[in-house]
Amino acid sequence: MASEHAEPKQKQSLMDKAKGFVADKIAHIPKPEASLDSVSFKSMSRECITLHSSVNVSNPYDHRLPICDVTYTLKCAGKVVASGTMPDPGWIAASDTTKLEIPVKVPYDFLISLMKDVGRDWDIDYELQVGLTIDLPIIGNFTMPLSTSGEFKLPTLKDMF
Repeated sequence: MASEHAEPKQKQSLMDKAKGFVADKIAHIPKPEASLDSVSFKSMSRECITLHSSVNVSNPYDHRLPICDVTYTLKCAGKVVASGTMPDPGWIAASDTTKLEIPVKVPYDFLISLMKDVGRDWDIDYELQVGLTIDLPIIGNFTMPLSTSGEFKLPTLKDMF
């Protein structure tokens, strides 16, 4: 009877060792790295202003990698003012750095509600959170969480003309 209990423990120990080995190997596989630029004003239309940021992604592999999607959430003064998903944004170049622009459209009604945060200098505090999902070989979908915060300057009438 003692041998019946010892056998499952041996199998479990071997399985734990195998899981540990695989986890260690996956942990040491090089992965793409990314950085997120600060948010800046890009343009304005009758409906909204467009802000943008860029994600710079370096690919350590000698083949290009597909980007599944890019999700983003922009918070100003603690309120979510814009969020969305960029489906199928393309590829990360092989053994290179790829720059992805993230355009964020903010409707004017959100800006008006944030006016109390805007001082005389027309600055708005923000936090941008981005999730970059890449399809990595062997591992599968891998999401890199990125964030940046700071303040951006709203355009004045002088900037528009």
